[in-house]
Amino acid sequence: MSQLSPFTKEQLIPKEERLEITPSKQELLIGIPKENQLLEKRIVLTPDAVAALSAHGHRVIMEKGAGDGSNFSDKQYSEAGAELTADKTKVFSCPTILKVAPPSLEEIELIKPKAVLISALQIKTRNKEYFQKLSSKKITALAFEFIQDDAGTYPAVSSLSEISGVAAILIASELLSSGDNRTGQLFGNITGVPPVDVVIIGAGVVGEFAARTAIGLGANVKVFDNSISRLRNLQDKVGKQLYTSTLQPKYLSKALRRCDVVVGALGGTNRAPVVVSETMVENMKIGSVIMDISIDMGGCFETSEITTHKNPTFVKSGVTHYCVPNIPSRYSKTASISLSNIFTPYILNMADDGGIEHAIRLDKGLKCGIYLYHGIVTNKSVGEWYDLPCSDVNLLIF
Repeated sequence: MSQLSPFTKEQLIPKEERLEITPSKQELLIGIPKENQLLEKRIVLTPDAVAALSAHGHRVIMEKGAGDGSNFSDKQYSEAGAELTADKTKVFSCPTILKVAPPSLEEIELIKPKAVLISALQIKTRNKEYFQKLSSKKITALAFEFIQDDAGTYPAVSSLSEISGVAAILIASELLSSGDNRTGQLFGNITGVPPVDVVIIGAGVVGEFAARTAIGLGANVKVFDNSISRLRNLQDKVGKQLYTSTLQPKYLSKALRRCDVVVGALGGTNRAPVVVSETMVENMKIGSVIMDISIDMGGCFETSEITTHKNPTFVKSGVTHYCVPNIPSRYSKTASISLSNIFTPYILNMADDGGIEHAIRLDKGLKCGIYLYHGIVTNKSVGEWYDLPCSDVNLLIF
């Protein structure tokens, strides 16, 4: 009897599996308009990022002057392969729109139906009409701040928070030395001179990078947070033993009376908690500085009021308050490079995956960024905040 030849692994694979269709690469046409939001100077893609996209066969149409605020010239973008135009309508007619700030209602009118919009959302500054206009055009919209990476963190938020943390200390240093309410102190550890005392409220990413920067300049640093695990994590990352405490009024008040700078960096679900009362501020040293980085969520100081980059400070009870939201836009080139480094791989992967439809099936973190899918609200926070019907995006994707 002749021996039967064994089946190969290839022969045992079901035909249906072998006929599985894989998404084909898609060439993207991306529009980058000039930002028109007040004092917004950042841009999503740097010339190097545009060059990378062009090398992969994608087209980028940019409005002239879009990179000026970040010190990137039209010539740099043109040499990188971008097509420049003064026609805003042409830019917004692209199937994919990239912006930093969310589009205005007038800009939404220019966007083509069923386009893909990638920008920040800044949910607390929107209104119901914004979502209704996007919805009427069946637009699929992704928010920077909602996109997650493989570790479950928010890369865009973390990156901008790093900038805010470093900037908080650098700006405070300027205010101590040369502000209108200045004390004439140098933010450094000079031999024989007592160092500056810094209190940081919040042990998240902003708090961590504020602590790193303050320590690097020679300051005494105290960190307050109600999460022991966050405080321990900050100690480990900074690599130095710091004074840490939970947010107990007795200890916080004592630290505030002695400090020269206090950085407020607490988050919250709907609003940052107010942990520093007006009385605590009144007991602070004359000429000390408050940096309320949480101001875009309401602020964590009772005395805080929103200021602007043009008029960034005010003095109350002898204490200088800096309460500017969107601090990273002050350092527009650094922030633009940081954002570009994050989103260029996402865009390239989106194209390789065959477009946004396939990309969100394959990338759960990218899917988290969607707040509108073909005009249907898919983000629970948006639905609850603006009383809009909301659907689970997983039920809409086939």
